Amino acid sequence: MALAVTEIQLFNSLKERLGSKEAEELVSYVKHSISEGLNEQLPHLASKEDLLKLETKISETKVDIIKWVVGVFFALAMMIIGLYLKN
Repeated sequence: MALAVTEIQLFNSLKERLGSKEAEELVSYVKHSISEGLNEQLPHLASKEDLLKLETKISETKVDIIKWVVGVFFALAMMIIGLYLKN
């Protein structure tokens, strides 16, 4: 279970142990580090549009594979029929 801690709660907890100024600096550093990490990861995340494009591409690929399988099956069936009729 994830524990959600607000900046104020973190500040109040640290203020008792570190002092007001140090607690404020630490909370500011943590907030800045987290936002930097999120900003670095943001370009690598997929949007709804990206997922929709991927879904469309997968369905197109699936149709192409089915066409190839049917075509190869038909060609093999014709070859087998041709071998039986040859004799």
